[in-house]
Amino acid sequence: MAANRKILSLPGDGIGPEVMRQVGRVVEWFDKKRIASFDVVEDLVGGAAYDKYGTPLAEETMKKAQECDAVLFGAVGGTKWDSLPFAVKPERGLLRLRKEMDLFANLRPALVFDPLIGASTLKPEIIEGLDIMIIRELTGGTYFGEPRGITTLPDGQRRGVNTQVYTTSEIIRVGRVAFELARKRSNKVCSVEKANVMESGQLWREEMQKLHDAEYQDVELSHMYADNCAMQLVRNPKQFDVIVTDNLFGDLLSDCAAMLTGSLGMLPSASLGAPDSSGRRKALYEPVHGSAPDIAGKDAANPLACMLSLAMMLRYSFDLKEEADVVETAVKNALNRGVRTRDIMQPGMTAVSTTEMGNAVLEELQKIGG
Repeated sequence: MAANRKILSLPGDGIGPEVMRQVGRVVEWFDKKRIASFDVVEDLVGGAAYDKYGTPLAEETMKKAQECDAVLFGAVGGTKWDSLPFAVKPERGLLRLRKEMDLFANLRPALVFDPLIGASTLKPEIIEGLDIMIIRELTGGTYFGEPRGITTLPDGQRRGVNTQVYTTSEIIRVGRVAFELARKRSNKVCSVEKANVMESGQLWREEMQKLHDAEYQDVELSHMYADNCAMQLVRNPKQFDVIVTDNLFGDLLSDCAAMLTGSLGMLPSASLGAPDSSGRRKALYEPVHGSAPDIAGKDAANPLACMLSLAMMLRYSFDLKEEADVVETAVKNALNRGVRTRDIMQPGMTAVSTTEMGNAVLEELQKIGG
């Protein structure tokens, strides 16, 4: 049970520390049971880092992130920091981590647990058994393209500019992640863009098709416009297996898919870099739900997305598939007991706090692991 798996824990702001606290309990359980051991170091990011260091991500923290095996991230942001200049807003800390670690592939599963079918706003027959993986390109496109900024025109008007830009290599590397992952699932990839009105979308479609034809002819590839994909996600989501798309559309579509599952509080994510010579990828794992400042400090947040992010870390960074399965099974079994945080509350279920949900998962882990 080697303890050389190095994790940087960045709880961040809002409900981040609360949900991360419950994840820490799961990590401690693995260690006490001598199933898996980790060296965990905690640091600040986002608003919490700004309050202490005057920046949303200190240089020393960035250095730790580069040197660790995986980063486990909570959430950043909140009304307390809304008035800060754009360059030092809490979210810039997360964007810097993604950019400087070159975490170009964001994996966001949309998986419906059977006990939560009733929590979705869609009909049960539409979402029962749903299991989609959305792969979002994370370091290019509109969020990072140049030129960008706000300028004042000669006539006094202000103009905001963001540039949507992609290169062949950026498209191919995220495409490979999608095709390789599809081979381990249902062998279908849907590539999403707006090739009908955007040159970047046209390039995206052409390069995805070339990659498929050259290396992945065994995988079924389809193309879809982003607006149609948004409609199809709520009309017939089970037609999809793996969706691969750009940074902006991936941001929108993954949140749309999130609500198929009943709550953002249930969705984990992984952000992966390219493998090095040893096959190791830099990686960051985070729940999708954000900082939720309205419930921060109230012990009301749902910790399950963060726990499921831990499961993704075990699976993708440490090749601990069985341990990842154990965490996911414990989450499912806790839900089967009828306990619910308020974001997934259903009639006849038992309302619990963040800590109580953590207790339920730990109890189920104990049943599985003895």
